[in-house]
Amino acid sequence: MRIPGKFLQMTISIFLLLVACAWCSPGEPPPNVTGKDKEADTNKEPAAVGADITEVSEEAGETATTQPSVSNITVTPEAEFKNSTEETIESIVLPDVGSAAKEHSSSLAIFFLLFVLILCIFLIHFMLKIKFHYLPESLAIVFLGALVGMFMMALPEAETKRTEAFSPTMFFLVLLPPIIFESGYNLHKGNFFQNIGSIMVFAILGTAISALVVGGGVYLLGLADVVYRLNFIQSFAFGSLISAVDPVATLAIFQALDVEPILNMLVFGESILNDAVAIVLTTTIIESGGPEMADIGVLSQMMGGITRFFGVFFGSAAIGTLVAMTSSLVLKHIDLYTNPSLEFALMLCFIYTPYALAEGVHLSGIMAILFCGVVMSHYTHYNLSPVTQITMQQTMRTLSFACESSIFIYLGLGIFSFPHRVELSLVIWSLVLILLGRALNIFPLSLLCNKFRSHQITKRMMVIMWFSGLRGAIAYALSLHLEFDEETRTVLVTTTLIVVLFTTIVLGGGTMPLMKYLESRGSSKNSRRRRKKDITLSKTCEFGSAIDSELLAELTEEELEQS
Repeated sequence: MRIPGKFLQMTISIFLLLVACAWCSPGEPPPNVTGKDKEADTNKEPAAVGADITEVSEEAGETATTQPSVSNITVTPEAEFKNSTEETIESIVLPDVGSAAKEHSSSLAIFFLLFVLILCIFLIHFMLKIKFHYLPESLAIVFLGALVGMFMMALPEAETKRTEAFSPTMFFLVLLPPIIFESGYNLHKGNFFQNIGSIMVFAILGTAISALVVGGGVYLLGLADVVYRLNFIQSFAFGSLISAVDPVATLAIFQALDVEPILNMLVFGESILNDAVAIVLTTTIIESGGPEMADIGVLSQMMGGITRFFGVFFGSAAIGTLVAMTSSLVLKHIDLYTNPSLEFALMLCFIYTPYALAEGVHLSGIMAILFCGVVMSHYTHYNLSPVTQITMQQTMRTLSFACESSIFIYLGLGIFSFPHRVELSLVIWSLVLILLGRALNIFPLSLLCNKFRSHQITKRMMVIMWFSGLRGAIAYALSLHLEFDEETRTVLVTTTLIVVLFTTIVLGGGTMPLMKYLESRGSSKNSRRRRKKDITLSKTCEFGSAIDSELLAELTEEELEQS
């Protein structure tokens, strides 16, 4: 089946149109999450209510006017601390004034998200019905989010900005855990563990190399006044967050073309570990720039950052593995076969436990829930009843679809959510440094891994792995979490959003032509017999049916070649 020749030109034109719209779109700036501004934002409505109460008290009697001015009253630090503590406890126990209005606003935001999700479901169904397989679902949902954002611009801003705002807290606590767990739980464990060494090298060393290249390049170019100037911490925080790859479109193409299992697993395995590594690396760099680290030398900060990174990485993995093994032992010795509802409810509790525990002790919940999913699928899954096994797979796949769709919706809405500040030189150089960092990551590390591998990573695989380094919603959410000054945050959020859209549309849309070109040039001596299959970029179509986990746990690429 031949791809339309103008498809790539169409995607590039759409991308340029979206960037042009984002450049001149009006709206509110993103809310700054620094401490003072956060308190100011949360206290706006209570302050207004307090002003009304003050007016009533002034009208009630003359005693208020005869009181001495507040500025003459001396408040001791102990009394101030006590008052703040009492106010904090009261605010925890009792709802704040105006909380009912906030609940109505939150309900409206939930309704808005559910409505757009319904539109996404109908859009994907329509694409499957007419067999429009040349556009990945992720890109279609981003375009839908952009169209909804354009429509929302015509409505009153005060009512719409709150409902369409992307909350990084909701992203990391609600949307991301089901996606990461599902990717680990439905993982092809045979290929994953057979290539675990190479995957760890690409995920840890490769992400670090990419972060150093992008962060160091942006910092040096800023010193030379070539791009927007960022300080040391800001540059490397940007380099770390932009190193989070999300090859959703590429993996859909891999499934469609039935590529070598080793290539599919290297890209997929790197992506699921790379997300957690990028999050931990970004958090570590931001923490190293705190005021408590100001008196520590650069070398000590680097050593402390490296120690912190590996401590968080292996500590989080240990928590996820421990919770998964505990769930396996509990379900092995407690017979819940006759009560699938209790069994499934217990599994849901065990799923979220490692994430909450790791985040509570300042480790990585993403890393913990990923390893929990991998270990649960290998041990706990076989202690479940057949009904709960199917329910677990389909429920987690459905939750993952809904959460992924919500993320891409917000990604499209982000184009029109606030007035962007486009620093063109920073955007262009960031794209150049990202491709350069990806090349310095993939090619040298592939040659290093080939010295210890029986199945070699070919040059064709290296090129495809380099080209499949798409950036996704995790990088965008991490950029919203940055606690820098407002101008810097606006520049970084805008740059990240443009990079994500460019890589998703241009690199994602160009992956299939690149693979066709490399396939036509490659020799057929290593080609294996492949089944004829219609090309589709639909992840829903590829993973819509239940998959036998026992089959996934047993087969490797060697066994597939022999079958």
